[in-house]
Amino acid sequence: MPVFGLTRKSLRIPYVLFLAVFVVAPLFVLIYYAFTNGSGQPTMRNLTGFFTDPNTLGTLCYSFAIAFVCTLVCLLIAYPTAYILANSGFRHKSVLLMIFILPMWINFSLRITALKEILTMIEGNLAMYPFFNAVLGMTYDFLPFMILPIYNTLSKLDPSLIEAAKDLGADETQAFFRVTLPLSVPGIISGISMVFLPSMTNYVVLDMLYNSTYIMGSLIGSYFAAYNWHGGSMIALILLAIICLFTLVTESYTEEDSKGIGGAML
Repeated sequence: MPVFGLTRKSLRIPYVLFLAVFVVAPLFVLIYYAFTNGSGQPTMRNLTGFFTDPNTLGTLCYSFAIAFVCTLVCLLIAYPTAYILANSGFRHKSVLLMIFILPMWINFSLRITALKEILTMIEGNLAMYPFFNAVLGMTYDFLPFMILPIYNTLSKLDPSLIEAAKDLGADETQAFFRVTLPLSVPGIISGISMVFLPSMTNYVVLDMLYNSTYIMGSLIGSYFAAYNWHGGSMIALILLAIICLFTLVTESYTEEDSKGIGGAML
């Protein structure tokens, strides 16, 4: 029934306009520049140049390496933390969980600046360990995004499943690897999605920690800074395709999260 003369279809108009102006239109502009040259003529040179240029391929591999290590470190830290919180007898688990979320309330630049000062006191010259500093900075920044989905998944597990496994003769270790860990996979996949993809492009951490190397985000920025919009648009389009492919691979797990089996709290 219309309310104040508004129907459901009319309420969609602002949302559709927003998507058209801020999502669809920029995407078409990106595609146009990616497949044209400086004269506006169609070309595939930008695409072939990406896969033949050692600089772009090396940056892509370096970005994958940083994202993989950062995601692995976050997972190794986040899973035990979330498991302890979810299965502990603490009365105020939400308060303990909030301790891990509190750094997210502080400005990103301030957090990385504070980390930079600490690393400067320890290392002296931050340029000596660029890969380590990049992984450390991104782990510090993205760790809560890994803890929250895993904690949400583990906290929803039915304790009777563990009891049933023990009744069937499983010990604590067997019950964990055969029951708890498989059922927490949706939360793990959700956390990996929220850490791996941003860490491939978050060049701000590298810049603030005086990292002289490039990742995909900084490479795109360098192309646009040099007014090479065509090459930068192609790199951005390829990165978008990688993100879409990664999303399709993890789609089945995120569907389970939406049904309440797993869970991404962000």
